[in-house]
Amino acid sequence: MKYFKKLVGQKCYLSPISMDDVEKYTEWLNDIDITSNLALINQNISIYTEKEFLSNLLKTHCYAIVDLATDTLLGNVALVDVNHFYRTAELGIFIGFKDYLHKGYGEEAIRLILRYAFNYLNIRNVMLKVYAFNERAIQCYKKVGFKEIGRRRNAIIQNMQEYDLIFMDVLNDEIP
Repeated sequence: MKYFKKLVGQKCYLSPISMDDVEKYTEWLNDIDITSNLALINQNISIYTEKEFLSNLLKTHCYAIVDLATDTLLGNVALVDVNHFYRTAELGIFIGFKDYLHKGYGEEAIRLILRYAFNYLNIRNVMLKVYAFNERAIQCYKKVGFKEIGRRRNAIIQNMQEYDLIFMDVLNDEIP
């Protein structure tokens, strides 16, 4: 698969997503270990569903996260609900390739897309939502500058336990 280096870091780069990766995304999005931290855990993702979803993402600011050294697809990161009038967007990310979890690729991908949002899209505020049990992600988000701005209490039940949905955001002048 050929990827294109739109935004380049030290470990990874962001490339426009490709329909050629639909099977890999479908595999990841049907893996409960991967989707347990996403809103997709209760959905059955078929190749057809994923093709339709990816074709819609092609029109947005959604990028494949690719290992710089090996050109291996790792996951994706996206800015959704971009509002140029209010200068806001929402961030979404996932790493599907388990061998690359907890190694800083997600953090770097977030830093890359935030620089893109703030420097090229003229966004002022980027928000995200994360489940309270996803402590690794929360620490990563804080590391890149996100702050908690609110909670929806007991918003999700997983493994018979209730968890809050945490809202976080970062402004363009708060990036460390």
